[in-house]
Amino acid sequence: MKTDTIVKQEGINALISKLGYIDAERFIALITSEPFDYTKWHEESLDEGLSVRELSKKAMAYSKNI
Repeated sequence: MKTDTIVKQEGINALISKLGYIDAERFIALITSEPFDYTKWHEESLDEGLSVRELSKKAMAYSKNI
């Protein structure tokens, strides 16, 4: 089992590799500053077949209802 420190470091590295440093930091700031339960939203709303545009629309609609 990985330690919390290793999980956090791997998560940061994954964000940076996918988004770059600036957008990774922006993502973290957005997640920590908004009352958004990503896990709940993911379980209720995420469909793996969605396009990025469809996923974005669902995320925006969800955030307006919380």
